[in-house]
Amino acid sequence: MRFSWIVLLLLSFPVLEAIGIFWAARYIGGWVLLWLLLAAVAGVMLIRVERVAWGARLLFSVQSGANPLASLFASGRILLAGGLLVFPGFISDVLALVLMLMPGSWGRRKLDPMRPANDDILEGEFRREQDDLLR
Repeated sequence: MRFSWIVLLLLSFPVLEAIGIFWAARYIGGWVLLWLLLAAVAGVMLIRVERVAWGARLLFSVQSGANPLASLFASGRILLAGGLLVFPGFISDVLALVLMLMPGSWGRRKLDPMRPANDDILEGEFRREQDDLLR
């Protein structure tokens, strides 16, 4: 039963997008084409930039001791937002903006500059002092 609702929703999504485009074109005219073109260009640019940046983001999260899955989810979220921007329509553009504006701290630990990434290791200098009472 749930599967049929999901299929119905996925099949009706392009129809809803087309209805939204026609409705917006009736009210604002040819500016809809400019909006769709700019959204598609922004989506392609977002995908291109994220294609290059995901490796550096993953490497930085591993080096800083953060959860690497969080950076992969952030990259996936940005790629999905870029794909939704490329898909023509206003509903997908709103979904893409929501994905891009979501906070990216899912499971990510806030890094304190004074706290080491590994809490078991404390770096520093030490000196042994002998007690006069023990001699």
